[in-house]
Amino acid sequence: MSARSGSEPSHGSHRLKQPFVFRRHHFTVTGALDYVFFLFGGAASTWLALLILLRGFSLGWWQVATLLLFWCVLSYLALPRLHRILSQIYVPNYFIGRTRTSDGLLGDPVNLAWRGSESQIHHAMKAARWSLAEEITAASTWWTIVSTVSRRSYPEAPVSPLLLFGRRQDFAYQQEVDGDPSQRHHVRFWKCPKGWLLPGGHQADWLAAGTYDKSVGLSLFTLQFTHKIDENTDLERDYIVDSVTAAEPAVNIDHIEDFSTGYHSRNGGGDAIITDGDLPIVEVGKVVPDDSDYPERLDYVMDATVGIEHGHSVKALTKTLWSKRPLQTLLGAALVLVLLIFQALGVTSVLLDWNGIRTEFSLLTQFADLSSHDRELRIGAGILIGISLLIGCLQVAASASVIRGSNRARLWILALSTISIIVSMANYFTGDRELATNGYALTTIALQVTVLLSLSSDSSRLFTRFSTAAQRAERQDRALED
Repeated sequence: MSARSGSEPSHGSHRLKQPFVFRRHHFTVTGALDYVFFLFGGAASTWLALLILLRGFSLGWWQVATLLLFWCVLSYLALPRLHRILSQIYVPNYFIGRTRTSDGLLGDPVNLAWRGSESQIHHAMKAARWSLAEEITAASTWWTIVSTVSRRSYPEAPVSPLLLFGRRQDFAYQQEVDGDPSQRHHVRFWKCPKGWLLPGGHQADWLAAGTYDKSVGLSLFTLQFTHKIDENTDLERDYIVDSVTAAEPAVNIDHIEDFSTGYHSRNGGGDAIITDGDLPIVEVGKVVPDDSDYPERLDYVMDATVGIEHGHSVKALTKTLWSKRPLQTLLGAALVLVLLIFQALGVTSVLLDWNGIRTEFSLLTQFADLSSHDRELRIGAGILIGISLLIGCLQVAASASVIRGSNRARLWILALSTISIIVSMANYFTGDRELATNGYALTTIALQVTVLLSLSSDSSRLFTRFSTAAQRAERQDRALED
């Protein structure tokens, strides 16, 4: 086995015929639509929470269950989206030594810098007995819940995403404490942009944020269940440095004193933070990695504005991308099908009540005798059934296309959900207060809002846009081959 230092593997002989570049900061009509859907999702989720709260006032002892549902909608749907919208206004978008949560709030402090290649970092961390955290998928999320409830060990449990340089961490490492998934050391890593320097002109290849999870509790800002960190983040910073230097003699430490002012603050979960402002720089350039130090993952971050110029064919890119679909995308596509079934049951129940339809038609048309209009009424009902079936088939096709990575199908579903919610809002604010008491109508609105939030999230947006670009590049490659 040959040792390689300072260079990354090729990951296969098939290379892109042209660099595959995914750009996200150029203004486009698609981007404008996404922004509108994103903003409307915040308003719709807030309105849904208020409807549920009003519903509880008419349920007597069932108010307790309604309040629980109100908390779920408020903490997991409304508040995260509202925080994200507002934090775009008041949270700085340049480097201030802090990460940001996916909701846009200030997150954990950046307390480590690294010099060296990714493979050298992997080698040093593995030598110090740290475990590479898995990515957040439907499977890893499920096993995280199971391990937390049953207190079973899960050394590779995923960590929540934090953002730096406008993108999520490239990878993360962790160590469980006594096999308890609620307590762990963990550190996230971000690749620095090419040519970027730390304040003061210091060079670094990677930045990292290390904290210690001490328990599970409620977030102060979003009211969600989350890990609570130990407030003295300097202890975790020093623990990471000590564990790596003890395990790998080739690692050296450079120290920047007073890199930032020592401060007391809070992270995105509302946990207190205390730091002296020093920044250790971990030098791993002399570490000699081996083949096992190259994890089986793509050399790109979906959130990053980078060109994929090395290593993977477009076919490999799209295959790996589809196998790691974001949880929000799967949830949104699945809820479209649930919503379709739910609505089909409602339409069926109405159609089965033929006498009720005749009565409504009589009131609308003021015809006392419907015998001469029965044929027209049946034709009209048949047309409505046909339209419903057609829309249902289109929604099923769109849902499948979203799972496959179609950005156009995602936008189409978002447009339908937005129109449906706007119609419901218009009915409510023009006097139809039945929405706050009708369980069927409220459930339909809740499903529509959840679809809107899921498919307008950053993860879903970037996944479908990246997938669409990758598929287009794959077709171009096939055309060149032909």
